Amino acid sequence: MVAAVKPVIQIRGMRLDDLPAISAIENLSYEFPWSQGIFSDCVKAGHSCWVLCVDGVIAGHGILSTGADEAHLLNLCVGPAHRGRGLGRHLLGRLLDIAKWNRAERVFLEVRPSNPLARALYESVGFKQVGLRPRYYPAHGGREDAIVMVLEGVAGNSEK
Repeated sequence: MVAAVKPVIQIRGMRLDDLPAISAIENLSYEFPWSQGIFSDCVKAGHSCWVLCVDGVIAGHGILSTGADEAHLLNLCVGPAHRGRGLGRHLLGRLLDIAKWNRAERVFLEVRPSNPLARALYESVGFKQVGLRPRYYPAHGGREDAIVMVLEGVAGNSEK
């Protein structure tokens, strides 16, 4: 019998030298990806920027902005080769922990209506739709709305 080797999963702070790998994941994942410059600006601005590594290789990333008792999930992405293994849920959990540690009472995010897998992930951890941002995202032939979601009581959940 051959034992399966469990991959080593690590979440660590994003570094500027990670940006080419992160950009490659974005380009594989989205028709309208963030640029390396946007990621660089997030790191330099002091946002909570993280990479998820599988066996030492960057497999995903997440960015969270915190302030004034709130947090905003700006980006959460797992590369196509690593999807379907719960890594997005794992990374989202870490970002929500960071929101708690920063005493955020709620976490906001925007998600495309055309991304049902992301919406299902967010709903499964308690996010609720609270609004719609018309024409928020670039799309072929125009713009796509964004569903605005919120997870309430985040800081209070850390005491349970």
